[in-house]
Amino acid sequence: MTSEFDELQELILEDARKIYSETTIDHFMKPRNLGDMGDADGFAKVIGSCGDSMEIWLKVKNGTIANTSFLTDGCGTSIASGSMVTEIARGKSISEARRISQQDVLSALGGLPEESEHCALLAADALKEAIKDYLAMERELWKKAYRKH
Repeated sequence: MTSEFDELQELILEDARKIYSETTIDHFMKPRNLGDMGDADGFAKVIGSCGDSMEIWLKVKNGTIANTSFLTDGCGTSIASGSMVTEIARGKSISEARRISQQDVLSALGGLPEESEHCALLAADALKEAIKDYLAMERELWKKAYRKH
């Protein structure tokens, strides 16, 4: 049974390689930073044009994104995009991370088919909204006590 499963998985990957870059496949198969973060300094949930949602959490230290994670209910390209945007953002200052765009995610993934490019936009938008949330919390620290995810 295992060899049949392995053969099927390899056939699926062969087909995927005709459409997606190895980087995209890797981030879909082994997403980085997947899961929620209980003690986040910033959080956002964004719903994309296709109805998929993405949640992003940020942990910020001294104005730099020290940790970030994501969840999505979307397809493989949404997973890959969320994984990649969290990797790009980690270690960046808030001002640098605010400038991460759809094109940055697409470039880092090695491109996506046109019908999937909106997934990179969803990831970039979710990151920007999480940064906005972090900045709002920094201005009004009392709000953090009432935060619920």
